[in-house]
Amino acid sequence: MSLLSSACRDALEAWIDHSRAISGNAETTLTAYRGDVVEFLSFMTVHRGGPQGLGALEQITTAEMRAWMAGLRGDGMGARSLARKLSAVKSFYRWLADRQGFEPTAVLSVRPPKFQRKLPRPLAEDAARDVIDTIALQARDGWVAARDVAVVTLLYGCGLRISEALGLKGRDAPLPQVLRILGKGEKERLVPVLPAARAAVQDYLSLCPHPKEDGAPLFRGVRGGPLRANAIQSAMAQTRMQLGLPASATPHALRHSFATHLLEAGGDLRAIQELLGHASLSTTQAYTAVDTARLMEVYSRTHPKA
Repeated sequence: MSLLSSACRDALEAWIDHSRAISGNAETTLTAYRGDVVEFLSFMTVHRGGPQGLGALEQITTAEMRAWMAGLRGDGMGARSLARKLSAVKSFYRWLADRQGFEPTAVLSVRPPKFQRKLPRPLAEDAARDVIDTIALQARDGWVAARDVAVVTLLYGCGLRISEALGLKGRDAPLPQVLRILGKGEKERLVPVLPAARAAVQDYLSLCPHPKEDGAPLFRGVRGGPLRANAIQSAMAQTRMQLGLPASATPHALRHSFATHLLEAGGDLRAIQELLGHASLSTTQAYTAVDTARLMEVYSRTHPKA
């Protein structure tokens, strides 16, 4: 942040502290936001020929905003990444304008670039079940096989992120009927645990050679340390090759499958949002697009042609 004036640096850190306290965003998210705003303010410093104080920031024009965005696009930045950066800058400006008492319309009125949101790519129900059955075949040791089955059963049966499953502690087992999960942004949610998931975890614990400790990770690596996500990702890659599944069949696709299959079965969108821990309903609504796309695929395949 050497290009920034001390006033800008202080304001930026105060905004980060405010975001941390109010929104509860994860540190990785806050780090990304800080980087986005630093990049923007550094551009304005160079664009205007020297460090800019807070007063100068109040005078930024729509044309300068467009120049910043054009520069990023010229460097090859995609529309999705640019939209994220613009969102961070707008958030900073809303806070700064409220604090300094100026009108931020020139910044807030800039529209983000349009981009096609990627739809989640879930597995079919039979494919998801095949993954759970087949992933056990990838490990030489029985306890490792049981561990991998337990993890993917939690991803598909409870809709957990892989980081959430691997974040479980020994004290969480035996799993209760309802599990309290600490997800993104330190947000808590309650997730029902299916009997099959509880049984899979108990099977793993009965075979695991490493003792269960309340404060230690529930899922262990071969040497007893915390299980890493890449071990599950590797087992999943071998499984999808064996089953002939596409590259999109990742551990996270099991979470997508959980949501999509619930929706197909008539699940309420708001309830699914709560189960997934999405902050915004619009994120969950992506699964309705998946459902519609599948319906149209079936329609086009089975409807008699004129």
